[in-house]
Amino acid sequence: MFDKLTYISRRQSLKKIMGSGLLIFPGNNESPANGPYNSYHHRQDSTFLYFFGLNREGLIGVIDVDNDEEYLLGDDIDIDDIIWFGNIESVKELAEQVGINQSMPFAKINELVKTATNKGQQIHFLPPYRHDIQIFFNDLLGIHPSEQKKAASIELIKAVVALRSTKSKAEIKEIERACAIGYKMHTTAMKLCSPAVTEHFISGIIEGVANSLGAMVSFPNIVTTHGEVMHGYPSDNYLEAGRMLLCDAGAETNDNYCSDNTRTVPVSGKFTNKQKEIYTIVEQCHDKTLDLAKPGIKWYDVHMDICRHLTDGLKQIGLMKGDTEEAVQAGAHALFLPHGLGHMMGMDVHDMESLGQIYVGFDDEIQPSSQFGTSSLRMGRKLEEGFVVTDEPGIYFIPALIDLWKKNNTNAEFLNFDAIDKYRDFGGIRIEDDLLITADGARMLGHTIIPYHIDDIEEYMAKNKYE
Repeated sequence: MFDKLTYISRRQSLKKIMGSGLLIFPGNNESPANGPYNSYHHRQDSTFLYFFGLNREGLIGVIDVDNDEEYLLGDDIDIDDIIWFGNIESVKELAEQVGINQSMPFAKINELVKTATNKGQQIHFLPPYRHDIQIFFNDLLGIHPSEQKKAASIELIKAVVALRSTKSKAEIKEIERACAIGYKMHTTAMKLCSPAVTEHFISGIIEGVANSLGAMVSFPNIVTTHGEVMHGYPSDNYLEAGRMLLCDAGAETNDNYCSDNTRTVPVSGKFTNKQKEIYTIVEQCHDKTLDLAKPGIKWYDVHMDICRHLTDGLKQIGLMKGDTEEAVQAGAHALFLPHGLGHMMGMDVHDMESLGQIYVGFDDEIQPSSQFGTSSLRMGRKLEEGFVVTDEPGIYFIPALIDLWKKNNTNAEFLNFDAIDKYRDFGGIRIEDDLLITADGARMLGHTIIPYHIDDIEEYMAKNKYE
């Protein structure tokens, strides 16, 4: 948790933006894994954490903007819970920790909503993403779960996005902590990388690194020698000499801020010349993003500039052809890069994605593209100082996609399919780091950068191999 004044200030800012209404923020409950007494690790709702800072299950935060009142609702634990789980603070004590004067039992939410409705106040809530919270809103407001996303308050969504998008110094410090843990995870993966181990083994060890430092992974680890699969989760396959291992992993601190990095390294410790050619293009795109990103620049424009640079690189080695601008406008580059350049990051690794990507990454000035590849760009709007975004270009050779485009003659004027066929078993390469948008540019987060230049990777793997 941050200090009490942080949460007071955040709620005051929200009230100022909203102007009126009753705002309801349910926290998350326990999630049973295979029975009520065997649950998954509790993860609090990020927006609840942002405004109320409390990691206990079974809580609701309510803000009455019109009357400048704030409430924390929840039930105190009984003696049975104390016996099994130990004593914890009362709801009143929890409320005081984050600067809230009024606490009451969970069931009182019905009275608060009834009173507000009778006064003609508008009820605001965010789109729920858990079924138990959907049932809660169905009982409380009479809105069927299938209608709740549409009924959620766009005004509140935009207000939350406006506040959470710009990270404070304290938040940046916490993301840097996550990056430090991410560094240990990724360098451990590099040390372990050899034909003697499986993808699952490496994934399990680096998840243990996060856990051992009081953190958890910020998303399920992507650890695979089939880097062409965007979300290639680890298998029991042993690594193969001559292939590359793609590791996309991050940490989430105990204060729930995330890191997200990707490294692609040679299983044998040395890149082949063919691998170096493709890797160098991705590396240049990664570094060019750092040069281009700054306040006032649309992230969409950065993405498109990177697509042009990627196309030029692939033309130089004979995989693409024709006019670069025409090729990019036609979407020919998406055969190799079918995803966006990056996304917002913070308390969620895809920050605020549950609120709707169209509100997080886009605005009235820029809307999502419908073109294959570019349609997967999660962020297009102008960058602002304090934003944290991922920089993650990649080049992938996806056999099924190559076959489909070749069969349909898709973008054939820009693609050398005969040359591309020679890369069918290549896999994929992605390099990803977390960027903070500064007053006049951008910088990579993390006090120590995970090796990503070819020579640095090969040197690190040679000197730090686990036996």
